[in-house]
Amino acid sequence: MRTAGLYFQILLALAVTANGQVVNQDENESSQNFVNHAMKLSDDALLTVEPKTLDQSLAALPSLTYVWHTNIVTTIFWVGEAPAGNNPIPNQASAWDLNWSRSYGGADLPDNGSRQGFVPAKFVPRQNPFYFALPYNDVCGGKTKPEASRVIPWFKEAFVKSGQTVLKDRWIAMRKDNRVCYAQWEDVGPFRTDHWEYVFGNDRPRPNLNRGAGLHVSPAVRDYLHLGQTDVMDWKFVESSEVPPGPWALYGENNPFVINRRKQQQEIAKRQ
Repeated sequence: MRTAGLYFQILLALAVTANGQVVNQDENESSQNFVNHAMKLSDDALLTVEPKTLDQSLAALPSLTYVWHTNIVTTIFWVGEAPAGNNPIPNQASAWDLNWSRSYGGADLPDNGSRQGFVPAKFVPRQNPFYFALPYNDVCGGKTKPEASRVIPWFKEAFVKSGQTVLKDRWIAMRKDNRVCYAQWEDVGPFRTDHWEYVFGNDRPRPNLNRGAGLHVSPAVRDYLHLGQTDVMDWKFVESSEVPPGPWALYGENNPFVINRRKQQQEIAKRQ
């Protein structure tokens, strides 16, 4: 019984540590090693779940409350983006929608001449133009990953069946200077699909070709937060009930604000 009590204390201490100060990744890695590491990334490697030790798993388990991931290098991506430069993966499809461009309504081109406010100039988006990608996918090979039920805070309430993601359309808050923006999770990246220790834990993003970027955001998010093509900001998960009204609440068949408005309109129409 004393051994069991000691083990519980160790687990508790580790859990508390996981909610504490974020530890910065090693800054002393040589430039050549950085490049060699980044260039070895491939589609097969992206789908590989790395083995974790017990200590690593405990340290990265999510807390009951969502905390800010601070000073995260952030890059811009968009629906319909073609592969180029440091972005080797096309975005006509997403991790969870093979017809992402079609579902969205077209390419969400980022240049100013192709936009009107926070949306494309040539069409009304059928999905929320405020979207993002993080480097974890809970599905691989048509099945839910083994660690997903253990590391995703909302897994139990959202799980339907193996192979169906519980991540798509979840919300995050993002802050840059004195502005806060909200967006929905629609794809996976940058570069990795297995880094749950960062997405749900206290790891830092891993080195990659985009200065160690740990978050992709859409042109609408870029414009709202006044971001550069590569920038640094903070983010955290939020529940949909915590998301305030804003331009992120106006468009999208996947948007709970839009869905609720339509339900209310239908109820009003029935009573007339």
